[in-house]
Amino acid sequence: MQTIINMLAHELRQPESYVSNVVKLLDEGNTVPFIARYRKELHGAMDDQMIRTLADRLGYLRSLDEKRAEIRASIESQGKLTETLDHAIAEAQTLAALDDLYRPYRPKRRTRASVAREKGLEPLAAQLLAARTPSPDLDALAAPFVAPAKGIETAVEALSGASDIIAEDISDDADIRGRLRRLIRQTGVIQTAGTDAEDTVYAMYHEFSEPVRRLQSHRVLAINRGEKEGKLKVALTVDDSQALVELNRAVLHPKNPFCAMLRTTCEDSWKRLLFPSLERELRSELTDTANEQAIHTFALNLRPLLMQPPVKNRVTLGFDPGYRNGCKLAVVDGTGKVLDTAVIYPTPPYQKVDEAKKTLRRLCDAHHVTCIAIGNGTASKESELLIADFIREYGGGIEYMVVSEAGASVYSASRLAAEEFPDYDVNLRSAVSIARRLQDPLAELVKIDPKAIGVGQYQHDMPQARLSEALDGVVEDCVNAVGVDLNTASSALLSRVAGISGTVAKNITAYREEHGCFDSRRQLLKVKGLGPKAYEQCAGFLRVPESDNLLDRTAVHPESYAAAETLLTLCGYSVQDAASGKLGELSARIEKLGRTDAAQRCGVGVPTLMDIISELQKPGRDPRDELPPPLLRADVLDFKDLKPGMKLKGTVRNVADFGAFVDIGVHQDGLVHISQICSRYIKHPSEAVTVGDIVDVVVLSADPKSHRIALSMKQAK
Repeated sequence: MQTIINMLAHELRQPESYVSNVVKLLDEGNTVPFIARYRKELHGAMDDQMIRTLADRLGYLRSLDEKRAEIRASIESQGKLTETLDHAIAEAQTLAALDDLYRPYRPKRRTRASVAREKGLEPLAAQLLAARTPSPDLDALAAPFVAPAKGIETAVEALSGASDIIAEDISDDADIRGRLRRLIRQTGVIQTAGTDAEDTVYAMYHEFSEPVRRLQSHRVLAINRGEKEGKLKVALTVDDSQALVELNRAVLHPKNPFCAMLRTTCEDSWKRLLFPSLERELRSELTDTANEQAIHTFALNLRPLLMQPPVKNRVTLGFDPGYRNGCKLAVVDGTGKVLDTAVIYPTPPYQKVDEAKKTLRRLCDAHHVTCIAIGNGTASKESELLIADFIREYGGGIEYMVVSEAGASVYSASRLAAEEFPDYDVNLRSAVSIARRLQDPLAELVKIDPKAIGVGQYQHDMPQARLSEALDGVVEDCVNAVGVDLNTASSALLSRVAGISGTVAKNITAYREEHGCFDSRRQLLKVKGLGPKAYEQCAGFLRVPESDNLLDRTAVHPESYAAAETLLTLCGYSVQDAASGKLGELSARIEKLGRTDAAQRCGVGVPTLMDIISELQKPGRDPRDELPPPLLRADVLDFKDLKPGMKLKGTVRNVADFGAFVDIGVHQDGLVHISQICSRYIKHPSEAVTVGDIVDVVVLSADPKSHRIALSMKQAK
């Protein structure tokens, strides 16, 4: 274990004591959000992302140790474990390195070499490799091994069998595989060819070639998908002569009289065994790396999307666009409660525009609508034009925003939506969801499988378990960073709180329905299935606005209530002063007392003390309120209005490896290529932009045929 702690500390550049503490906390069943927020003294204020990285690496290194033990035991059971091999196994740092070492000892299917071994040709293979000048000729060396009874009729057959054994031994040699693996990574080239001349999706890959070392992750995934769909043929090419030089250098001895034969054997080993195996391995490695990069990008995009500032306390009309089945409308109040619904038919084939506007006016007048959320799916452009025209006629006072409806249909047809809105059909549920996405993106998006939210690349090609694990971690971190109102949160939102399972979340809502609103955090312990450990993990992330105890409305953990009260007393304040916002000099008084001394007198560490001070100064604060508000519009642009050089404001909707997609209000997102994001060099667009950012852009080009818009951010500055 100490070795793992050392490695993690080195990789994460953290003191071993902090790493050891986090490992212990994880092993005790503590959640990442709880550790990150409420155990800062033990880990030096690592953030949740670093702790998750530590947990992932801890799992990998432990599985590596398990694999190491299995391999050592297997080789030892065969009586082949030498001191040198044992040391090599102990020093292996990756699963691939362990597999290379185990390869010669792994049970194999029947091969040409295994057949030759069965015929007793292994000593001949050893003699061929060990021979030094002077030595008998090949036929004389092989003659003792000719045995018709074993199926060896001639010396040539004996030599062929021995050559097969040598070729397989070469291909199983860990050192040789390592050298050739490095060679392929450095000099290998991926080439693709299109199988369908009319295919446009993979047009750039119809005649494509790029060195392995420069191949970007998004291209790997595109190539893989094209190959899987039968649209592309993919090949890895390497300079065979360089590979054979490496092989000959590793295998041949200058004084061996059989070098000519062994060179042929090396060539056979390379072409028949080594290259096909290393090609599969490299393609798999490229895919794994690309998958991890794509998952990282997805998680990177998901976090700011979930943390977008809510549009609070505004009556919102959700507008789910459509053609034949009409556009579904749902009005919700500032808390998300449904007030009214309707269906209008302003789009083809009906085009009942005047009637639709009358319905919109009726809903806006009756419920004082100030904001409209339009889904970005089918008929979104026509709907946006209708709303912009309606707002002009209405006389202003209403703004709108096009919101992503990715996953809305999945939610609408889900059991959760049916339980939430049993009296509405699927389409109207979708309109409600669209309205609520604008009001509180986090609370609404947690109801949807993160993979369906649509802010990544090739998510359906990813290892689904690994993708879910990463995205669920992001959702959990965001929910716990914001905090959850215990008396209004849905079971879907509650299930994302640290320590609360889906079953316990439903038990909380059931308890709430039976007994009314919670009036304190302690009341949670009466919920079925929520024991002391779960309470410890979740309590600090749940808010009870109705509680008489101010601290129940903050992120101060119940275990620190006594410390918070002591702190207020030390500084000459009361809990009532905190509730009235009369703590203006709290920070100054703490500095006068001294942070370390104050923390000791309160019985907590300095990081916890500072968190308590922050919460007392702004009880129940929402960290999202500190971010720029979303961009609401009152008018709409048409694609044909776009001209090169036009300056616009837009919202970043997605960040990919090659650039950022920006919504500029024309239904079609424009692409800011990575080279156009900023003047300085960046390795990835996420270094400069995140989903939800409001950015200034300049139109570089707009092609109505391909519906492609090229934008620049650096030219807008």
